[in-house]
Amino acid sequence: MNMALSLTCITLVAAAALAGVYLLTQAQIEQQKREAQDAARIAVLAGHEDGIAIETQADGFGGVIKLMVGFDPEGHILGYEVLEQQETPGLGTHIVEWFKNADKPGQNIIGREATGRFSVSKDGGDVDAITAATISSRAFLAAINDAYVQFKAQQGEQVEAWTGASKMVTETPEQPETPETTEPAEEKEAQDE
Repeated sequence: MNMALSLTCITLVAAAALAGVYLLTQAQIEQQKREAQDAARIAVLAGHEDGIAIETQADGFGGVIKLMVGFDPEGHILGYEVLEQQETPGLGTHIVEWFKNADKPGQNIIGREATGRFSVSKDGGDVDAITAATISSRAFLAAINDAYVQFKAQQGEQVEAWTGASKMVTETPEQPETPETTEPAEEKEAQDE
């Protein structure tokens, strides 16, 4: 009985301490995330004042991959920054630089016109996947395709985009809601009859 009581007390104290640390650091962590997003936005636009930065994500091998992607007005990719990722160290983590390598045109997406249909060459696409990290590469390109869908939606255009190895998704931009008109009760009752 004493052992169970001791373990319960230790667990409660540890949980309270962990919750306290979380509450103390939560605001600072959120501030750091906002600062990272702002820095990524500046980096992906690379001085292009007329560019648009889009935040996007996709499910990778180790978890969610979050990106900031910059587009020029014509839809060319200006740059990207990885905001979050939990891919396999030494393999999937190469997404941070792999698709920016100007010396390797088969893997470099910077400067390419986005179409929403980027896919890895293993799946019949035209982008070289990271060696031994095809799932991470697919997820990265799915996030890029999603960013392009968002970019085109901001311009009021409908886009079809690849979201993975072979799945196609069509997005239609949301239309602004029109306010409902209110009619006097008598007129409404007359219409209902």
